[in-house]
Amino acid sequence: MANALQNSELQIKLLSNISFDTIFEGFSMAFAEYEMQRDKAQLQTMLKRRGFNPDLSFAAFHGEKIVAFTLNGTGNYNGISTAYDTGTGTLKEYREQGLATRIFEYSIPYLREAGLKQYLLEVLQHNTKAVSVYRNLGFEITREFYYSSQNNEEINNGKDFDPSYTVNPINIEMLKSFTAFWDFVPSWQNSFDSIQRTADDFIFLGVIIDDRIAGYCAFEPVSGDITQIAVDKKYRRKGVASLLLNEMIKLNKNSALKIVNSDILCDSITGFIKAKNIEVKGKQFEMIRKI
Repeated sequence: MANALQNSELQIKLLSNISFDTIFEGFSMAFAEYEMQRDKAQLQTMLKRRGFNPDLSFAAFHGEKIVAFTLNGTGNYNGISTAYDTGTGTLKEYREQGLATRIFEYSIPYLREAGLKQYLLEVLQHNTKAVSVYRNLGFEITREFYYSSQNNEEINNGKDFDPSYTVNPINIEMLKSFTAFWDFVPSWQNSFDSIQRTADDFIFLGVIIDDRIAGYCAFEPVSGDITQIAVDKKYRRKGVASLLLNEMIKLNKNSALKIVNSDILCDSITGFIKAKNIEVKGKQFEMIRKI
C-alpha cells in the first residue's frame, strides 16, 4: 500500500512517524471551539488510556499541517479484535469537504491487514451530521449512553452510613472478579483494558461487608471520572454505592464528578445518577461496523 494518497493539495498519511507536537496542534485546532480543552499531557493520557496506535491512525495534511484526522486505538472489545476511534476532527476551514469519510475509507485496508475485525466509535447524538456520515459508512447503533456530571458540592449524597461497612483500597486485578456485579458491559474507555493502560492514575476502592466485597469503584481523581461502579446484587439498596460515592467526592481533585457512557437502558445506574443529582449532560450512540 502507498504511504500517502494525493488528492489536490492534501495528502492522507499514517501517523507512525509524525511527532506528537504536530498531532497535538492538529487536535487543538480542530476542537478550538469546544468549551473543554486538553493540554498536551491530558491528551497523551487520554490517548494512552484509549489504546492509541499511531501505526494505524491517519490524517490529512496540507503541507506539514494536519487539517483532519482520525486517531485510532486498537485492542479487544468483547473478545473481538477492534479499532476504536479515540478522536476524529477537522479544522474549521477544511470542513464540508468529506475529509473524515476519505480518511476512514483510506484506513480500512490497513486495519483489515492488521487483523482487526470491527471498528467501534461513540458519537454525540446531537451531532447529526457525524451520525449521518457514520451511518453512510456502514456503522450500526449498538447502544445508547448518557454522559453526566455534577459539581462535588451539589451531589445529593447522604451523610449517614452503616458504621459496620468499611472502605478499603483494592488491587486492580480484583476488578476482573467483579463482572457478576455488572448490569451492563462497560464501554471501551471504561473497560478493564483501558483502566489498566493508565492504572497509576486510578484509585480502586471496595466496600467490605461481612468480610466480603459488596461493591467497588474505579475512579480517576484528576479528571473526576467514575470509570466503573457496581454493587453485588445481594447488597443493593443498602448504601454501598452511596458510601463509595462519598469516598470519591472526598478524594476528587477535580471540581466535578463525571460518569461517562452509562447505558441508557440500565435502570440501576440511571436511577442512581438521578437520585444523586448528577446531571445528564447529553447522549451518545455507540456504533460498530465490521471491517
